Amino acid sequence: MARVLVVDDEVNLLHSVAYSLRKEGHEVLTAADGEEALSKARAEKPDLLVLDIMLPKMDGFEVCRRLRAESTLPILMLTAKDSEIDRVVGLELGADDYLTKPFSMRELLARVKAMLRRASMVQAAPPAAEVLTAGELVVDAGRRRVLCGGREIALKPKEFDLLAFLIARPGRVFTRDALLEQVWGYDYPGITRTVDAHVRSLREKLGDDAESPRWIETVRGVGYRFIEGTG
Repeated sequence: MARVLVVDDEVNLLHSVAYSLRKEGHEVLTAADGEEALSKARAEKPDLLVLDIMLPKMDGFEVCRRLRAESTLPILMLTAKDSEIDRVVGLELGADDYLTKPFSMRELLARVKAMLRRASMVQAAPPAAEVLTAGELVVDAGRRRVLCGGREIALKPKEFDLLAFLIARPGRVFTRDALLEQVWGYDYPGITRTVDAHVRSLREKLGDDAESPRWIETVRGVGYRFIEGTG
């Protein structure tokens, strides 16, 4: 099974989630504040992080931001607020999924199982993966590296996944909802701002002009596509 770090300052919920995960055979670590979460995540190297947003000392957004800058650890965020802004911010910071409180343990276990399965599939992928190019842009899917004009570009995990998905399908137009489903792996109905934010960040890092794009084109009223035959 997997090692899961669960972070929540609600003691009863923390114990309940930990108990349910242990029943599934997982090794469970716990933390009750953001600083402890960050420390344990770095020291214990869990396979997955279940992270509440509202935490003492350091909130879940900041924990997510710091961990995402240094690792691809799968992160499932918990929020007590049923608002789009919390979900969007979490996803933009690099969280892989979210659950709104209150939630059923069955749903949490299903999300954890799906996230661990996806992570294991990525790790099991052959090292010699396809290298895709478009002019001076090079995307090495096996090494998860991007070069632009010979310079390596540092991308967040979901930024890389989005770019790799689009460059592998040049000329095809994808709606924002389709990109959320294909790249993020879950259906987030109506929460499309995170796609726009990732495209905007990619353009900034690649030096791509939205008004006269070389690579990622906005198809107004529809979504985005990677321009075929670019360079």
